[in-house]
This record gives sequence, structure tokens and C-alpha cells, in this order.
Amino acid sequence: MKITFDFEKPLAELQQQIDKIRQVEEKTKVDMSATLNELQDKFEDARKQVYTNLTGWQRVQISRHPERPYTLQYIELICDDFIELHGDRTVGDDKAIVGGWGSINGQTVMIIGHQKGRNTKDRQYRNFGMANPEGYRKALRLMKMAEKFNKPVITLIDTPGAFPGLEAEERGQGEAIARNLLEMSVLKVPIICVIIGEGASGGALGIGIGDKVLMLENSWYSVISPENCSTILWKTWDYKERAAESLKLTSTEMMKNKLIDGIIKEPLGGAHQDPVTMAATLKKTLLKDLKTLTDRNIDEVVTERIDKFCSMGVVIEDAPAEPVAPIVE
Repeated sequence: MKITFDFEKPLAELQQQIDKIRQVEEKTKVDMSATLNELQDKFEDARKQVYTNLTGWQRVQISRHPERPYTLQYIELICDDFIELHGDRTVGDDKAIVGGWGSINGQTVMIIGHQKGRNTKDRQYRNFGMANPEGYRKALRLMKMAEKFNKPVITLIDTPGAFPGLEAEERGQGEAIARNLLEMSVLKVPIICVIIGEGASGGALGIGIGDKVLMLENSWYSVISPENCSTILWKTWDYKERAAESLKLTSTEMMKNKLIDGIIKEPLGGAHQDPVTMAATLKKTLLKDLKTLTDRNIDEVVTERIDKFCSMGVVIEDAPAEPVAPIVE
């Protein structure tokens, strides 16, 4: 069953009209090409109008589309070969984060990313893309392995947040994410991070420190989800649309605030409309950035990485003017 969001209903109605006319044409053998062409043009115009004027909340909805490509699908479409590696060597293997060696056009890279599920069973298996501490420790182990063999790291971010369960806190969720932030800041290989869907809170930041931080056009990146923000501020989810606008979480807003380094354009309507084209676009961008970063001195790259993140949120205020002494006559 095809998922249709509220803002897509006018498009769905037009598509139904087109399908009905095609059925009538096939059944009656009457040429209705003129009507079909007119409706098809109307559909394409409406489609462009809808998808080029999306609100923050509408982009959040697209980022969560159940048919949207996830990490393993991108790996399958982008990599010539992929060998998945498992476990953090301490607790276990977190299925919410996958990673391993991949080859892109003959270049070996370490690819790490969040993985969601397509059906109920798979979502439970992947814990809805919410990683436990062992997931972040597995990611760090793989990054350190990449550093050892001097290979670049690519991370694909798509999570509603780190797993908030009691057992995750008992095993050191906060420490695991903080450790990743520290280690990724000084990792002596190039790092490219791409938000491919949801980029929520520390769950995203845990594998989100990189020389290039990119976002797909319809992804979002924020300290909190719109629903949880609405719950905290208004004690209800009813203001999630307002929260999405206030959080400035879209790729264009993040780029405007200099919190990311680039936006990767999606097929009209979202990545789920054409995963193959989306993967090809992502691959092209990754190869270009990998070449730029690997050609540079790694010490300079690491210094720029640290400076970039240290400068985020810094505000320089003008010094107050010196008080002027009163004139005494």
C-alpha cells in the first residue's frame, strides 16, 4: 500500500484521474491522448509546486517515509564490495548500527551508518535505528581500524535518537557518545558524514563529526525531534509543526546557519521515489569529496575539522563603548 501524506493528496487525486482515463482508453479503444497529456502536464506542474515549497514538518515526514533508502540499501547501490564487521568487543553487536569495509570505484573506505527496518519484525531487530552504547563503541572500533590502515571513513546518519532505555544508561550511553565526539575530532583519516534521513540529538552526533557534513535535501538535523520539542514546551504533540519551523532543522536552514557543509539534491518527491538515482548522486558527491580530502595533508585536515566545530555557536559581541566623562563648566 502506497503511503500518501496529507500535502500529497491533491497529487494522488490527479494520478487517480490519469489512471482511470487510461483504463477507459484501454477498454473502449478510444484515443484520449489529448486529455491524458493535459492532465499529465497539470500533474507535473502541481508536483513541482508541492515539492519545491515544503515546510519543515513536511520534510520531516518525507525523511521518515517507510520506503526511503536506508544505510544498507545505499551500501548495496554504491559499493562494488562490502564486508560487514560486527561487535564492540565488550558487550555485543548492536544491530542499529552497521559498518564495515566497502569499495567505491576501487577506493577502500570504512562505511558506518544507522539502520532501520522495513517491517515490524525488522524494526524490532534494528531497534528502530536507535543505537545502544555498544553500537557507538562498535562504530569507534571500526573508525580506529580505518585509521590504522589509513582509509577514509564515511558515516550515514538516520536515527530518531540514541536508545533512551535504562539499560543503555547503565552501560554508559552518554560516555560512549562523548568518547566518539572526542575521538572523531582527532581521527587522522578523512571523515565524511551524511544525514540521509533523521538526524536527532546525540544519537546522530555520535557518528556525526566530520571534515564534510552533508545533508540530503529532505533530511533533518536537530537537538530534538519536533514531537518531543512540542511535548516539552506545550505538553502535547499538537504543536509539532510549529516546533519543526522554530527548530530550523531543514537542510537549507542548517546550511544558512553554517552547521553543515553541503546539501545533496534528491529526486523530486524524495529519495524513495528513485533510490537508484539518489544513490548515484550520493556516490558522485562522496567520490568528489574523498578525492579533495585524501589529496590534502591530514594534519591540516584534522586542524580544520577541530576549528570548524569549535567555531559553531560562537558569538562575538562588540565591546561596550568607554563611558564619557561629564563636562563640568
